[in-house]
Amino acid sequence: MFGLLHKMVEHIVTWREEHLTEQQFVLILAFFTGLAGASAALILKWLIHTFQHLLTMYFVVNGANYLYLLYPVIGILIAGLFVRYVVRDDIGHGVTKILYAISQRKSIIKAHNMYTSVIASSVTIGFGGSVGAEAPIVLTGSAIGSNLGRLFRMDQHTLMILLGCGATAGIAGIFKAPIAGLLFTVEVLMLDLTAYSIMPLLISAVTAASVAYIVEGSRALFYFTETMDFSIERLPYVILLGIFCGFASLYFTRTTFVAEDFFKRITSPWQKWIIGGLFLSIVIFLFPPLYGEGYDAIQHIYNGQYHDITAGSIFYDLDHVLGIPNASFWVLSGFIFLVMLTKSFATAATNGGGGCGGTFAPSLFMGNFAGFLFAYMLNKAGIFTFLSEQNFAVMGMAAVMSGVMHAPLMGVFLSAELTGRFDLFLPLMIASCLSYGTICIFEPYSIYTRRLALKGELITHHKDKAVLTLLSMDDLILHDYPVLHPQMMLGELVRLISTQGHNHFPVCDEDGTFVGIVTLNDLRNIMFQPRLYERMSVGDIMIGPKGKIPSDMNMAEVMNLFDTTGAWTLPVIDHQGKYMGMMSRQHLYETYRALLKQFSED
Repeated sequence: MFGLLHKMVEHIVTWREEHLTEQQFVLILAFFTGLAGASAALILKWLIHTFQHLLTMYFVVNGANYLYLLYPVIGILIAGLFVRYVVRDDIGHGVTKILYAISQRKSIIKAHNMYTSVIASSVTIGFGGSVGAEAPIVLTGSAIGSNLGRLFRMDQHTLMILLGCGATAGIAGIFKAPIAGLLFTVEVLMLDLTAYSIMPLLISAVTAASVAYIVEGSRALFYFTETMDFSIERLPYVILLGIFCGFASLYFTRTTFVAEDFFKRITSPWQKWIIGGLFLSIVIFLFPPLYGEGYDAIQHIYNGQYHDITAGSIFYDLDHVLGIPNASFWVLSGFIFLVMLTKSFATAATNGGGGCGGTFAPSLFMGNFAGFLFAYMLNKAGIFTFLSEQNFAVMGMAAVMSGVMHAPLMGVFLSAELTGRFDLFLPLMIASCLSYGTICIFEPYSIYTRRLALKGELITHHKDKAVLTLLSMDDLILHDYPVLHPQMMLGELVRLISTQGHNHFPVCDEDGTFVGIVTLNDLRNIMFQPRLYERMSVGDIMIGPKGKIPSDMNMAEVMNLFDTTGAWTLPVIDHQGKYMGMMSRQHLYETYRALLKQFSED
């Protein structure tokens, strides 16, 4: 089977070299990446909806459903066991993994990511995990693009573009939103739009969206039963909403990291499952909109069916039980507020407990509820004649997504494409920009990039910084330096260096631990004195280096170390002090300039 596949690939590569340019072939690969990405998105959606329908089809609307206490625990257990014992690899934080692959792994994503995230996330979300399917499908699409490029031996730069095509296809396919898919790749994955990359990304986006439209129809994911035109008189409230959503984004981001850090400190996977499962089950039992992606609750808002938001919970019809004036307002407002407070913790508990999903859908959910609650409370307070709660829900969705992901353009276009409300572009832009500006005051990185940024592993739109990030330590370590030992005599050393073209020589002990360095300058006064050849050893001559480069140091720090020490050659050591090789300042700068030139030409 594999032999036949290998022959087919060889035949295609040969045919391509004879009949197509590389750029033409990349466009063909982009098309197939779009097809595969959309297919994976549709399969994932079908699996999630099938699980949810089978598990909740007999749930009651007007009271509590106690199986909410059981389903999420089972879901994250199954997903956790699948990841731990079948996949045997970490497949969480899909978007962060893509960013890491771009910056540190030459855009290479493991082949199993083409299907494992679909399986794990469908079980997690279908059984009630409070996460989104978008990050897993983005990882799946990116893995398809990356591995398709590797199959046909594309270079690193082309792999990066095909990876971006897969991510674009994933978003475009699952949301039927081609523009948002393209902007996701530009703003979140931070791939530059160049003359070489724009066409493959567009082809993948259009292909994936077309497949989704053919299979699911042309209706927007969230449709309106009633619409109201936006009035310019409401702009002051849009401004307030943008600022409010900026703080909501900050709350969501910070609490997500706090909860994730809590689960990281727990070493036992079973303890993680118990704690995460118990918390998740309890909050979903109390607040059913937290079950899965929560898209049904979002649709209730757009349909004006506010009472149905509390359906299936102990809070349903509570306003009638209380029998006090305005009870429905206070019950619904309090319910939505508590859902917003617990959403980020439920998301972190799902992933921390062993489930698989992303924060994409939770940010949509959070924004929708924030925008609705903002308009709903102002309307009931009588501060304004009337604010369209549905319109403000759309604006809130765009604003919170813009803040959480630091992607205002994607937030605007995705919200418009999800709802079909392209007439709201002006207020969407205002709310998104203000939310993004507000959170940037307190949090310079998005929920996806913060982990990598703190490690110095984040690729950016600044070409010089991007090139530094793309430089690989393994590619820069030089292994052709002869290794000396402290017991080596001067005569043997002189005979050795006479055959070498280096000026620096590392010295290691018997177990490979780096202990010092010998420079040619230090030998000049004694190397022509034969009487010292059997008297002096390398241990008598060696000196300490001007600096050492730990193997996990990022390239920006490496360059800074060369600048501060003034050294031309420095040893690279691992965390145990073992010698790994030498790094040359000249080689580092030559590689940096060559890669920077390639970026500039693109």
